[in-house]
Amino acid sequence: MPNGQKPIQDGELLAAVDLGSNSYHMVVARYQHGELRVIDRLRDSVRMAAGLQRDGSLDSTRRDRALACLARFGQRLRALPQGRVRAVATNTVRRMSAPHAFLLPAETALGHPIEIVSGREEARLIYLGVAHGLPESHEPRLCIDIGGGSTEFIIGRGMETLETESLQMGCVASSLRFFADGKLTSKRWRQAQTEIGVELQQFAADYRARGWGETVGSSGTIRAIGNIVQASGWSDAGITRGSLDRLREALLAAGSIDKLRLLGLSEERQSVIAGGIAILEAAFVALELDRMQVCETAMREGLLYDLIGRAEQRDPRTASIESLVRRYDVDRAQARRVESTAQLLFDQIADAWQLDGDALDWLRWAARIHEIGLAIAHSQHHLHGAYLIRNSDLAGFTRQEQDFLATILRCHRRKPDQEALAALPERLRRTAARVTALLRVAVLLHRARSAERLPTLTVRADDRGLELKLGRDWLAQHPLTVADLDQEREHLKDLGVKLQLRAAEKV
Repeated sequence: MPNGQKPIQDGELLAAVDLGSNSYHMVVARYQHGELRVIDRLRDSVRMAAGLQRDGSLDSTRRDRALACLARFGQRLRALPQGRVRAVATNTVRRMSAPHAFLLPAETALGHPIEIVSGREEARLIYLGVAHGLPESHEPRLCIDIGGGSTEFIIGRGMETLETESLQMGCVASSLRFFADGKLTSKRWRQAQTEIGVELQQFAADYRARGWGETVGSSGTIRAIGNIVQASGWSDAGITRGSLDRLREALLAAGSIDKLRLLGLSEERQSVIAGGIAILEAAFVALELDRMQVCETAMREGLLYDLIGRAEQRDPRTASIESLVRRYDVDRAQARRVESTAQLLFDQIADAWQLDGDALDWLRWAARIHEIGLAIAHSQHHLHGAYLIRNSDLAGFTRQEQDFLATILRCHRRKPDQEALAALPERLRRTAARVTALLRVAVLLHRARSAERLPTLTVRADDRGLELKLGRDWLAQHPLTVADLDQEREHLKDLGVKLQLRAAEKV
């Protein structure tokens, strides 16, 4: 399907921003002959996870530090258009009680939209970055990424993920949970291993049954552990079970975090390394690992390759929509009719309503799945469909994108939910309302679910509304459609759209 992203040209700059729970990362790369050449990197140890309060708020010190970091990143990205920058937030922002209260000033500071990704979408992006950083292989790989607030476990083959899991434990969170006062004792270490091990048992047996060839670790914590064991001479390559044993004994011998003196350990990472090592040791035990190689690429590179995929018609979101169509046995013929008419309307008013190619994608995706709620019940099926979209794991979609699509489905019939629209980020509300209006009209025109072709229809738009023109004779032969369109006027007012119906002399 057509995609809203314009093709990426040789020499263009692309950027990815990762608002991690421990560190913020930015990478800028030049797209050259189908490859990415990194030309700039920035990193700041914001440690957002340490500032997340029990009530889901972020303490002012961490918030100010985060916004200052994003302002610095924003200066570097100022010349890049939005379609060439992807910025995502992960575990800590996912856990905030009011994430939009943070995202609004964060987006202002950065100068680009920031999306929240689910744990499993984070895992997919991590694997995409790792797979591009390793030699090609047809064997399954296990990838582990220990972040500040969560840890992702992925089995993948080639560029595709086969299994993804995201657990609510990371180097910052686990260091605070088990070693908050800085003391390192055998008793606390056993407690950490037990509690982390219980979390891992949720999927460890299934992962072992599926199997994999090599094991790869990514991101800062695992790279830091790899640096320590190699600088100390405990491993000649990667991280081994034996090197982890020696690292654990070195931690316990120090007795406290502030007394840690390990070769290869930076001062910046000293306060959170214990939690990361505890997670990695428990993973080695639960998954029966002997060795792990360390990869230099991670989620930020995955974001860049995902951006390229979207621009080159390899958008994983399209595959996710198709999966929903199959899973919920959508009436494809009806969906095609609605999609075709919706696009016909879109093509005539896109310029007047300032709707771009991205908006067309959303309209077409929504048309394809607008009836998935029928798999649950006809009554209120728009509500059921919205629930399915909002609560499913959909590869390629961020949290805001799923909310956006769910809101369109929620509002595509009966009285639009103005609260749902108002809950979207402000920058998305007008597009959501206008895409929904077009979908509603297309659905209404095909209420009969008939293969009969519609007459020629024309539509004009301005900031106040839509004028729809159909043949006079056809309207006379379809009184139910006329009645539906009359009723639709009231519903579209809730979307800020005034609908006018005109009769044309010729069909």
